[in-house]
Amino acid sequence: MSVPMIAYCGPAALPSDLWSRWNFDPLVIFVLLLLAAAVTRSRTADRRAGWSAVAVMAIVFVSPLCALSSALFSARVLHHVLLIAVAAPLLAKALPRSNAGRVPLAVLVALHAVILWLWHTPGAYTWGLASVAAYWLMQLTLLGSAWMMWRAILAPSMQVGPALGALAATIVQMGLLGAVIVFAPRPLYLLHFASTYAWGFDPMSDQQLAGLLMWVPAMVPYLIVGLSIAASSLRPRETGA
Repeated sequence: MSVPMIAYCGPAALPSDLWSRWNFDPLVIFVLLLLAAAVTRSRTADRRAGWSAVAVMAIVFVSPLCALSSALFSARVLHHVLLIAVAAPLLAKALPRSNAGRVPLAVLVALHAVILWLWHTPGAYTWGLASVAAYWLMQLTLLGSAWMMWRAILAPSMQVGPALGALAATIVQMGLLGAVIVFAPRPLYLLHFASTYAWGFDPMSDQQLAGLLMWVPAMVPYLIVGLSIAASSLRPRETGA
């Protein structure tokens, strides 16, 4: 049985070789070390968040998840969710900004949504995995747009209402994208067609699992941050009561 070749992550991992498929790309390791050094040296950095971001990005790009995401669309969606909903807010917390910035939060939310939906259209998705340049364009635009949005949301000067609105809007659009993927009448992401069977899936069930990951678990970080922001906004009132 032939397995798909993804430009960066290589041939699709099989159950028999998954745990041997670590990615020790020197450039990726170097970038992760630079990020760790930046967090360590910065006086304003949240080091715990920074090291957690490095760990998550190592899982995404170094661990066998990279090779597994060549085999299963659901693994690729998990890869994207870890990038935009876990690594990005940790990076935003690790290297914060003191103000909300010049770009309106609504614009950042819309930009991130457009990029997320674009890369999950079948044509763009297939193209994004067809060459190393396209692969990194996909990764950098997803992470970069998410990081800019999270950095604005978590800025100390950001008001509670807009921050919660941005989180709610992102939850809705990601849920809608997940629902579109789940309820599609046919398999859309044929790049993984051959390798899904090796993992006990057919292309449709793999796609539905991917949609559920985008629809439900991906929302958890946004809900946690939203509840934290809402709780923080109530503390001064409780103190003054």
